[in-house]
Amino acid sequence: MKRTPLKRHKALQPLSREHHHGLLLSWKIRSGFKKGIAPERIKNYADWFYKNYLIPHFKTEEEHIFPVLGIDHKLVERALEDHQELHLLFEQITDLSNVLHRIEQKLDDHIRFEERILFPEIQKTAGDEQMNEIEKIHHAIPFKDNLHDEFWK
Repeated sequence: MKRTPLKRHKALQPLSREHHHGLLLSWKIRSGFKKGIAPERIKNYADWFYKNYLIPHFKTEEEHIFPVLGIDHKLVERALEDHQELHLLFEQITDLSNVLHRIEQKLDDHIRFEERILFPEIQKTAGDEQMNEIEKIHHAIPFKDNLHDEFWK
């Protein structure tokens, strides 16, 4: 069965583009392990990505996107739990191989949850005024990759 792309509201498209970069982080982690790259090298890149892109992305979602459904909505609760789990994983500095595998899987699962379940629900719930406000507030964080150590190539 072929999956058709989801039609994303214009206001949420910048967040979906940011999600694409998050999926690439998961791919880079997987690629690094397949190539036998030292976990410290992979973690350095993952930490750079987390600091520069994931933290601001999570903040935008938590402050401007999730309130559309309400903080007590079961889908929002799941997304917030995922954010918290990812924060905790990125803060860990021991057992890096295990931590990186967990980051890779959790981030991939979380992004797919938001894209396939949470964002469609937000689109159904939000009025035009709310979506226009989101569009005014958030623009995609311009992505400039850290190419200092391209371990995934």
